[in-house]
Amino acid sequence: MMNSQLQKLNHAPSFSLLPISSIHSNYLIRHGSPSLINILPRHPVRQNDHNKKTSSSCVVIRASSGERGSSAAVSTVTTTITSTENKAVSVKAVVTVQAAGFLSSILTRPLDEITDLLGKTLLLELVSAELDSKTGLEKDRIKGYAHKASHNDDDVIYESNFTIPAGFGEVGAIEVENEHHKEIFIKTIDLQGFPNGSVNVPCNSWVHAKFDNPQKRIFFTNKSYIPSETPSGLKRLRELELENLRGNGEGERKTSDRIYDYDTYNDLGDPDSKEELARPVLGSKEHPYPRRCRTGRPRTKKDPLSEKRSSSVYVPRDEAFAEVKELTFSAKTLKSVLHALLPSLETALLNPELGFPYFTAIDSLFNEGVTLPKPKTSGFFQTIIPRLVKTITDGGDDLLLFETPEIIDRDKFAWFRDEEFSRQTLAGLNPYSIELVTEWPLKSKLDPEIYGPPESLITTELVEKEIKGCMTVDEALKRKKMFILDYHDLYMPYVNKVREIEGTTLYGSRTLLFLTEDGTLRPVAIELTRPPVGDKPQWKQVFTPTWDATGCWLWRLAKAHVCAHDAGYHQLVIHWLRTHCATEPYIIAANRQLSAMHPIYRLLHPHFRYTMEINALARESLINAGGIIEGCFSPEKYSIELSSAAYDQLWRFDMEALPADLIRRGMAVEDPTAEHGLKLTIEDYPFANDGLILWDAIKEWVGDYVNHYYPDPTLVESDTELQGWWTEVRTKGHADKKDEPWWPVLKTPENLIHILTTIIWVTAGHHAAVNFGQYMYAGYFPNKPTIARTNMPTEDPSEEFFENFLKKPEMALLMCFPSQIQATKVMAVLDVLSNHSPDEEYLGEKLESSWAENPVINAAFERFNGNLKRLEGIIDERNTNLKLKNRVGAGVVPYELLKPFSAPGVTGMGVPNSISI
Repeated sequence: MMNSQLQKLNHAPSFSLLPISSIHSNYLIRHGSPSLINILPRHPVRQNDHNKKTSSSCVVIRASSGERGSSAAVSTVTTTITSTENKAVSVKAVVTVQAAGFLSSILTRPLDEITDLLGKTLLLELVSAELDSKTGLEKDRIKGYAHKASHNDDDVIYESNFTIPAGFGEVGAIEVENEHHKEIFIKTIDLQGFPNGSVNVPCNSWVHAKFDNPQKRIFFTNKSYIPSETPSGLKRLRELELENLRGNGEGERKTSDRIYDYDTYNDLGDPDSKEELARPVLGSKEHPYPRRCRTGRPRTKKDPLSEKRSSSVYVPRDEAFAEVKELTFSAKTLKSVLHALLPSLETALLNPELGFPYFTAIDSLFNEGVTLPKPKTSGFFQTIIPRLVKTITDGGDDLLLFETPEIIDRDKFAWFRDEEFSRQTLAGLNPYSIELVTEWPLKSKLDPEIYGPPESLITTELVEKEIKGCMTVDEALKRKKMFILDYHDLYMPYVNKVREIEGTTLYGSRTLLFLTEDGTLRPVAIELTRPPVGDKPQWKQVFTPTWDATGCWLWRLAKAHVCAHDAGYHQLVIHWLRTHCATEPYIIAANRQLSAMHPIYRLLHPHFRYTMEINALARESLINAGGIIEGCFSPEKYSIELSSAAYDQLWRFDMEALPADLIRRGMAVEDPTAEHGLKLTIEDYPFANDGLILWDAIKEWVGDYVNHYYPDPTLVESDTELQGWWTEVRTKGHADKKDEPWWPVLKTPENLIHILTTIIWVTAGHHAAVNFGQYMYAGYFPNKPTIARTNMPTEDPSEEFFENFLKKPEMALLMCFPSQIQATKVMAVLDVLSNHSPDEEYLGEKLESSWAENPVINAAFERFNGNLKRLEGIIDERNTNLKLKNRVGAGVVPYELLKPFSAPGVTGMGVPNSISI
């Protein structure tokens, strides 16, 4: 399409018809028109006067759409073509603007309507891709005002007519000035009327009013260029746009700003409000952490290191989704739950410590519900969260009524069974914690002077007794039969601090599991440990599945504690830290260092959609001091500090790739002869089985894309923007880890493919696997309690406490579980977090406009989409295979979390492009 413009209009020397020898064929193939037809002269052609027509005998070079980069198949056809006379061309610019967002302002609407009537809503300036051949300067812009042409519920169409003079050449960008008094959201600008088709300029961006900021907005066309191949007329604008996005690191950010910069997590506490709400700054030598987006808010009075909190948290304007119609579903729902529903719950459930008196009271959440006080606005909850809140009678109170989670719908007692407890380590909400036992005996690495004896009480004799003598421990180790959930060393430093908080407790824990001959896991032992405190020595005890009543109930209580540890680790480390938190630096660095026309920016951009906004919302209401996480999860006020400890001890970029993660945990070994190049330690490991197919599909797509734009390996190392991005990710975004030796180098296409595949896996596959099953597995909280509130009955019990346990052990378990307010708060939040919004964009589903115009990339994307559809079929087939006992069976929830596509709602499947909820 662009080359067609070139043929008809361009007179700049750099785009004149040149001998074949003077033009790099790979460049033409990578940046060619949709038909990939590039007309080149057979013989040298003299540079002609602007008003003369050019005639030549030409060779047509056509690249096969099935090939990429330097390997593209080339065929030649000899013909004689006479170009059309170089003359002015009339084109029409059609600007599509989102209706919502700018018509809603009562104060500015009259002024803006006058602007529309005058036909001066948007000033458009067309920018030539090439410099003037005579002056070496940018060519004069072609300017024109766009006037309102039509309007419907969704879009407003503005149009402007231009006459493009002879010699202007290819349009490379458009600058836009918004004459309204309020920002507008521009979707696209299409230039229609070129002899061989339209020129598309994708925008999808908020454009500020010139009254707020006199700076014009720059939008580049669909063509992608690495820096060294940028057309001469666009180089200055390419650099200017990046400067605008970086800002100067000063001042408080305004809502309309588009500035990306870094800061520490210094805004979680609120010391000016209450002293107990003070929190340490995360992102330092003492508390290492990824960086977040800088807001520039003033510091608190009581802590000069902390930033003041505010009712809304700044994110760069195009990262926010609050005002665009239909894109608000998940965000508005979550905000409604956090800011309206949960306070109503607190009013309805007056005693925050009150637990559930019996198990049928838990069941009533799904069939009777919780009556809420009448809201100020009638029908408010039903409009925003109809799945959760029902109206009892017109004008009456509201009813919080939870949907029955699938795990309980299929098998009401699944949560009670040991085999389900074990199965969920492979196919549940957190399949990332289970590890192979490689060292024996089990031993802590913590300082024994502080935490007591490091040796575990899970001994060889105990294990061999529990596995009924079928093999020795040495044989089990050699045959890779023993696995562990190890929450001992990470939790132990927080045990005594958490126990100072009323209404909760904590242990360090180890859970040992044994792989049976049929490929399923069986829990063997749970060890709970409390470090020395005061004059009390270290306390630890091992619990095993037993056949006596007391032992059975102690085992169930021990499992409840482990489930709470797992729930906390899942939410704080596997989910928040490793996906949401670790990804924000990639987004900030990409916007600061990669131009919007960079092919790698365009590859990554769909995977960053809404992540910064959802992270800001988390800092505002979920992970903040006194927020949902602190109030409802085991580590309480130390929750996010614990995630910092995990970042310090465990997080490595090179281990975020799925194959590397599996190998690190001993769940796979490299095997060139095996599928995916890995042999799984447990063959029936649903998360890994499906995940590796998804990983391979992503890697193939990324490989096709990267090899197309970097056919010469040296182009990667010489790409200044790309190198700047990766340097900034390491040295600024993850500054506390900048000197680690394990960071991948970025010198070759292979390096780039691995880095990009890892990032896309984290934002898509990893996040989907640990997020969208939350309500399914934790909506019935006895299956995954987020907190354990009482000590084990055998830890320094009073006589009365132990007698009560013996009389009614069920009450001991209910008292250990979350309180009514904790449970219902978490259930409401998890319901929303597990929900796919109607506008969800799934992996491999949407073809970006810049990819659609390039046949090689288009074909690669089609292969990617086909691979994902095949994965859906493979998962469906696996879920009917009764031999796969970790994903199929009576009452078992089939493993579908990595099925790529989904309908809206809580479905337990679907892999979105990005971390958007």
